[in-house]
Amino acid sequence: MQAFPNFLQAPRFLAFVSLASLAFATGCGGGLQLTPVKSTQNRPSNVAVYFKVQAGGEPVSGLTADQFRIYEDGSLVSENESKQTILNPEVAASHYTLLLIDMSGSVSGDPDAVKTLVDAATAFTDRVEKTHKVAVYTFDGSPEIHAVAPFGSPGGAKGAIRGLLSYKPQDPSTNLNGAVVKGLTELDRALAHAEHPMRFGTLVVFSDGQDRAGRATKDEMKKAIKDRKYEIFAIGLGKEMQESELKDIGRSGTSRTDNKQEVVKSFDDIAQRIEASTKSYYLLSYCSPSRAGKHEVKIHVQAKNEKGERSGSLVSEFDASGFTHGCDPNTPPSFDVSKGDALAPKKEDSEKSSSSGGEKGEVKAGARATVKPSQGGSVRLPPPPSSSPASSPQPAKQPQDFNP
Repeated sequence: MQAFPNFLQAPRFLAFVSLASLAFATGCGGGLQLTPVKSTQNRPSNVAVYFKVQAGGEPVSGLTADQFRIYEDGSLVSENESKQTILNPEVAASHYTLLLIDMSGSVSGDPDAVKTLVDAATAFTDRVEKTHKVAVYTFDGSPEIHAVAPFGSPGGAKGAIRGLLSYKPQDPSTNLNGAVVKGLTELDRALAHAEHPMRFGTLVVFSDGQDRAGRATKDEMKKAIKDRKYEIFAIGLGKEMQESELKDIGRSGTSRTDNKQEVVKSFDDIAQRIEASTKSYYLLSYCSPSRAGKHEVKIHVQAKNEKGERSGSLVSEFDASGFTHGCDPNTPPSFDVSKGDALAPKKEDSEKSSSSGGEKGEVKAGARATVKPSQGGSVRLPPPPSSSPASSPQPAKQPQDFNP
C-alpha cells in the first residue's frame, strides 16, 4: 500500500486514533515495513499489537509467530515466557466491501454481457466473502443506488447476484459520479454499526462508460473519495472507459478490458488484491513478564524468500501496572478506540525517523495517540499504489510469502 499518513480514521461518532510522525526506514532492496494499526494491554498481563506487514509497498502474508522476536526494554523476551501467538485478525477488525455494478442501458441491454457480469460478480463475492462482509448494489441513471444484497443479507451476497439476469434499469442513463458518492455513504453507514472498533472499508466499482446523467459532478465525486480512507478499486469495460476515468475512481487499483469475456478475470484480479491486503494484517498477542511501570516494547521480524533475507520492526510503549500471572495469549484482546492507543508511542520519537542499511526497516510510533471526533471513513490504512489499466487486465500481484 502507499505511503502511510499520520492518522487512522474511525467511522462517524467513533474515535479518531492518531499515530503521528510514523516513519518507514527501508534498505535499498526494500526491507519489511511493520505499520502499527492498534495496540492494547489487558490484565492479567496480555499485550496485543495489530499491524500490517509490507515489502516494497506490496502486502506480505504467511508470517508465523516464531518468526517474530519481542523485546522489552531492549532485552529479548523468551518465547516460552511470552507464549507469543498470532491470533485471527477477525477477532479485532471488521472488513466490509461494497461492490457497485453499472446496470445502465448499455450493460443491461446486452444479455451476454449481463450473464458474464453475473459470473464475474459471483466469483468475486465468493472469494471476498471468506474474509469480508460483502454488499452488492447497482446503479443506472437514477439518483439512488439499488440494493441487490445489502450488508447482512441472509445467506450472504453471493446468492442474490443472479437476480441481475432479469434486471431492468429505472433510467438507462449512467449516474457514475453520483453512484460512487452514494456507495461511499452506504459504506459509512454500514461500518458505523460494525462489530469491532477497528473498521476497514473497500469500494469496488464496475462500469462500461462515463457519467452521462450529470447528477453529481466529477469534483463532487473526487471530494467524496478524498474524504475517505477506504480502498477503492475500479473495473472498466469498453473503450469509453478510459484510463484517466478509471484512475479518478480506483486509487487503490484498476483493471480494464475491451473484451466482455475477460470481465471475469478483471474481477478476479481485484479480488486477489483485496485478499492479499487482508492477509497482510497480523494480530500478535503475548504474555508480558513485566509486573509494574512503563516499558518499551519492540516487535522484530526476520524472514526470507527467494529474494533473500529481510527484516523490520516497530517500537512502542506499554504500561504494566497491575500485571500479574495467569495470562492466556489466546484471549481475544479488547481494543477501545475511544481511549486512544493502549500502547502509547514514545514521546521523544515524535520528531524522529529511523534508518538502517541493507534489507532492514523499522517503524517507530510518534507522538502519543489522541482521540478526536470524526466524520465518515473507517479505521484504515492506505491502499497499495494503483495499477495501470491496460487493454487486457493484468494479473494482480500476489502477497509475498516469507518463510523462516
